[in-house]
Amino acid sequence: MKTGIYISLLLGLLTSVFSATGQEQEPDKIYGKAKLLNKPANGFRGIWYMINGAGQKGPVNNEYIYKYSGGLGTYPSNHYPFSVYSAESNKTFFCYGGADETGKNLIHTVSYFDHATGEVARPVMVVDKATNDAHDNPVIQVDKLGYIWLFSTSHGTGRPSFIHKSAKPYDISFFERVAATKLVNGKKVPLDNFSYLQVYYSPDHGFTGLFTHYEKKGGRVISFMNSPDGVNWTEWKDLSKLGVGQYQTSGNKGTLIGTAFNYHPDRPVRGGLDFRTNLYFLLSRDFGKTWKTVDGKAISLPLSTVSNAALVHDYDSQKRNVYISDVNFDEKGNPVILFLTSKGPMPGPEDGPRTWHTAYWNGKKWEIRFFTSSGNNYDMGSIYAGKTWRVVAPTTMGPQPYNTGGEMELWESVNKGKSWTLVKHLTSKSQYNQTYARRPVNVNPGFYSLWADGDGRKPSESSLYFTDIKGNVYKLPKNINTPMVKPEKL
Repeated sequence: MKTGIYISLLLGLLTSVFSATGQEQEPDKIYGKAKLLNKPANGFRGIWYMINGAGQKGPVNNEYIYKYSGGLGTYPSNHYPFSVYSAESNKTFFCYGGADETGKNLIHTVSYFDHATGEVARPVMVVDKATNDAHDNPVIQVDKLGYIWLFSTSHGTGRPSFIHKSAKPYDISFFERVAATKLVNGKKVPLDNFSYLQVYYSPDHGFTGLFTHYEKKGGRVISFMNSPDGVNWTEWKDLSKLGVGQYQTSGNKGTLIGTAFNYHPDRPVRGGLDFRTNLYFLLSRDFGKTWKTVDGKAISLPLSTVSNAALVHDYDSQKRNVYISDVNFDEKGNPVILFLTSKGPMPGPEDGPRTWHTAYWNGKKWEIRFFTSSGNNYDMGSIYAGKTWRVVAPTTMGPQPYNTGGEMELWESVNKGKSWTLVKHLTSKSQYNQTYARRPVNVNPGFYSLWADGDGRKPSESSLYFTDIKGNVYKLPKNINTPMVKPEKL
């Protein structure tokens, strides 16, 4: 039996050392300092991460210490999805930014929730990313044959990116590297670097990825690419080149993909990364092959002027920062954007008030409505936009007030965001702030949102949680020595 395992491991290694051109390479040349692990974890541990003060090398000069921080295993909002429900297997497969036992190394980790048994699988550590940067967190997809795809992102160009695929359908025990390529000037070259990836899959269209690439001129450039099989990807095509960069967050329903984004002004005052502003939106009705304005008008891409037909609202003139959480579509296919605005980048009350909003396209115009208030610019949540809208988000201050996250809450609106009702406090009296609630693809009511916790002001352990649609919250176990285990209901 051991011989068979060793043969399987050897075959996986051989698969992983072929480059996009079919030539053998040493594993170190592919992975660099990173490592392909394919080994079971002994529990669910999320990564703790922080970013220092706005525009400065050290911590923020106040009691809040960090611009954003905490348990960021499901960070950021520009990565999607972290979980996918598969009706064929009746499982929700999910990934997260895990940590090794030291808590210092980011481990791309995969598990699943079995809706038939109510159990979670012992997680598998797929890749050691050789960093603690949660910007390198993975995202996941499941194709029509049941293969699980893990996309390992990077934060800029300093580290490589990877794509791995499960060796068997609906099986997380072993992943193999995919020697993916992209087209550059008509030639295939390795696809080995991408940041802030949102990846969608259609049985008819294959994959569409929205992502960021870093340029000396233009900074963070938002782009898209397509692939019929996850291996052969098209040429990168830019969506926008405004200011000195932008961030995009997107959503998908059927053949619809919508992306919402802001931009970083190129100026010395209220400019650069810390003063991201304005709200823009582009829509694709053919699964990401072509892009137009929300009302179906053609638009020249990449966008190059700040005032353009994709602009939803001018927040720059109001001196408001814009932080986008989620994009979804209602039952008619009209997009809704969940986002937060503030006066500036600093944590604490000085750059408040911080206000959540929804921007809803009613078929004729955008309706922008106030939702609730918040304590930190990076208090990220997810919106569920059926006939009844729901939001899962950390909308109440947590044990580390004004730091990232808080206590998770479930809200509902029956009138397209005109008014909201607080349905349930999902967490309360927590030890750490709860952060980054993430909506699955093809969401099943039994696994409705996934998030992590962590101390907002100093390094800590980080646990992972999920809730069902009724607001029952489950904590994923820190210690596991069996293939399947029941999560703890809080």
